[in-house]
Amino acid sequence: MRAVVFKAPREVAVEDVPDARAERDDDVLVRVTSSALCGTDLHMYDGRTGATPGMVLGHEGMGIVEFAGRAVHRVRRGDRVVLPAHIFCGVCFNCARGDSAACLRVHPGYVGGAYAMPGMGPFRGSQAELVRVPFADANCVVLPGVPGDEHEDDFVLIADAWVTGWHATELAGVRAADTVAVFGAGAVGLLAAYSARLRGAGEVYSVDLIDERLEKAAELGFVPVDVRQGDPVEQIRDLRRARRGARPPGEEEMGGVMAGIDAVGFQARDRSHLDKENPRQVIDDLARLVNPTGRLGIAGVFTATDAAPASEGGHADGSLQVPWAALFNKGVTVGFGRTHDRRYTTHLRDLIISGRARPSEIITHHESLQNAPSIYDRFDRRVDGIVKAVFNHR
Repeated sequence: MRAVVFKAPREVAVEDVPDARAERDDDVLVRVTSSALCGTDLHMYDGRTGATPGMVLGHEGMGIVEFAGRAVHRVRRGDRVVLPAHIFCGVCFNCARGDSAACLRVHPGYVGGAYAMPGMGPFRGSQAELVRVPFADANCVVLPGVPGDEHEDDFVLIADAWVTGWHATELAGVRAADTVAVFGAGAVGLLAAYSARLRGAGEVYSVDLIDERLEKAAELGFVPVDVRQGDPVEQIRDLRRARRGARPPGEEEMGGVMAGIDAVGFQARDRSHLDKENPRQVIDDLARLVNPTGRLGIAGVFTATDAAPASEGGHADGSLQVPWAALFNKGVTVGFGRTHDRRYTTHLRDLIISGRARPSEIITHHESLQNAPSIYDRFDRRVDGIVKAVFNHR
């Protein structure tokens, strides 16, 4: 089968690799119809998180079940399915409580498993013609329709990007009428803002430094905040002051936001030197911006091993200095961690089916799988206006 394979930092190739095959009776094999390129894939592409040569990439995929093992009961050959990025058994202590990203069985001796993520099991990725799905009854979300229909692009986003965006709003406890600031207007950040709006947020600010992302944020109805124009905390405070008559009485004394979301992670840019990284930047800004008793959701990736840590505040072991005193004194609630897909996937699928949501509005590019090396390169360099790219396998 053909698949996108990691070769070396900033080098991928589309190669023939051995076909995926069932290894257990509760496996299925899925013929992939669409997969997506995620910012997390770039952490590996850049050589930051321990990808090894020959690794099949991709953790956002959907397709048609081609084979189902004899112990699979809820999924049948011919079903159209989307595959959550985090793999889980569905029945262990953590899965039974909805904490599926902390599954205790999928990768024995470790907590959690995922497609094509170093340290999270031997599972090959979905940027391939065929993918093996373990614990298939838990890890296949059955979809209506047929490949290539009007919802293909919507459904592929519930493999990871949209569930992570929704998870970010859960971590930040977004409530109706809240003021929300999302740092990062990539796919996850835009979908976090989108989720906040679906949950009834009153004001949503989208912070970034790339024109096309800011334009997409404005197109979706969020307030774009350009880091290149100055301190985003002060920009948002000024924008909120300009809305004086439209703010909840009494809130103007605080001037910040009630919910903040980090959708950037450890490769955040230093505002003083935008060509350099500073993994503390977004956390520091959010600690200043969030109101007393507010809430933070940290959805951006922070890795325990970084092969090329930033010179300003970066550490190879993932250590990070955080302004805990500021957060403590404000009484801020902080939530972070990987996405517990089990909690959200069917809910988000049904929002799409009912017509309440079209997350595919963030997708800007479609490519054939064969063009993966080019799209990886352009996405990594932030050129050609790529916000979210989807590979069509059909």
